[in-house]
Amino acid sequence: MKEIKVPELAESITEGTIAEWLVKKGDQVEKGDPILELETDKVNVEVNADASGIIAELLAGEGDDVEVGDVIAKVDENGEAGGGSSEVEGSAKEEPAPSNEKQEKEEPAQKTEEKQPEESNGSKDVIATPAARKRARELGIDLSEVSARDPLGRIRPEDVDAAAKGSGNKQEQPKASSSSKEKEKQNSSDSNDFDKPVERIKMSRRRQTIAKRLVEAQQTSAMLTTFNEVDMTNVMKLRSERKESFQKKHDIKLGFMSFFTKAAVGALKEFPLINAEIQGNEIIKKKFYDIGMAVSTEEGLVVPVVRDADRLDFAGIEKGIADLATKARNKELGLEDLQGGSFTITNGGIFGSMLSTPILNAPQVGILGLHNIEKRAKVMPDDSIQVRPMMYIALSYDHRIVDGKDAVQFLKRIKEMIEDPFDLLLEG
Repeated sequence: MKEIKVPELAESITEGTIAEWLVKKGDQVEKGDPILELETDKVNVEVNADASGIIAELLAGEGDDVEVGDVIAKVDENGEAGGGSSEVEGSAKEEPAPSNEKQEKEEPAQKTEEKQPEESNGSKDVIATPAARKRARELGIDLSEVSARDPLGRIRPEDVDAAAKGSGNKQEQPKASSSSKEKEKQNSSDSNDFDKPVERIKMSRRRQTIAKRLVEAQQTSAMLTTFNEVDMTNVMKLRSERKESFQKKHDIKLGFMSFFTKAAVGALKEFPLINAEIQGNEIIKKKFYDIGMAVSTEEGLVVPVVRDADRLDFAGIEKGIADLATKARNKELGLEDLQGGSFTITNGGIFGSMLSTPILNAPQVGILGLHNIEKRAKVMPDDSIQVRPMMYIALSYDHRIVDGKDAVQFLKRIKEMIEDPFDLLLEG
């Protein structure tokens, strides 16, 4: 019998949630065949069979959280295919039939002992490890009533044991007065029940991770945001003049993102601490320019990375952004597409955002926020007033290593390069 374990996925990924089993008990598989889809913090990955044979057991169900190294299935290398149930099997094997009178007498009690309560619908919606679910069934504990100590809300066996002890203590205590019961019921009603219809939706692993990391970014960094505004007249004029020839030559549209990416790389070279990160008591200055591009998907925000943006021309950047956006929409992003960025650009303007304060993509210490372009009255150097296409831009930065002066000058440098795109083009 060959065990199939959750494989090593990436250095930063140690666990996942089973999104879908692609096989069922009794199915024939060949070594290397995909057997399940695993949802991780960043992307969904397929887990392949380590051996050829028949699926003998599935040890975790869809929606269960599993860690790297957990045994999730067993393959009988000498078995014969014969379709079986797709239900998850327990790890305990069936006991042989009793062979003497003593065993026959003990059998009813043993069966009663082994019969485990089924999980309620509420328990199935709870995030818990397979071991915790098994422990809850053994103790007859409803997982929906168990408090998790895990920051992500994942229930572990020790949480179930603690709940069981707490339940025992409650049984030993005298009955509460009617007023206490009414108060408890009212508090429960306030937190869990609603007078009007609601829909409860389990957060996906990716959404949980996004929520956790956004909170962590604010708790672990001294995050500040500085703002400026950019006159987009010259960029829009240049783009209008060159867009047809650019697309004809490179088979890709000339957008605004390539201008801002080039400007960001130029400014990062002048202010290298904004391209750094903190590790313990050390500052890591990055000598590369891998620019993350925040992309909104149905499952939440992801930040794929355009590698070596300083070595790419405008067409290379546009193609890189377009390829990553397509992969994100089609759920084809790999771990290699998401790791190792040094700085991030997020464009809320495509959704109509006028102004916002972007949150750092830790461990990065800087993120540039772009917004929509609106015509506004602007006082020109000769004191005339003109209607110009203006964009607010924002830089959120970690004040632990980035001084306010550098942050302001960084954003001012981007403004200068965007407002003089010909200079930007000449400098490459």
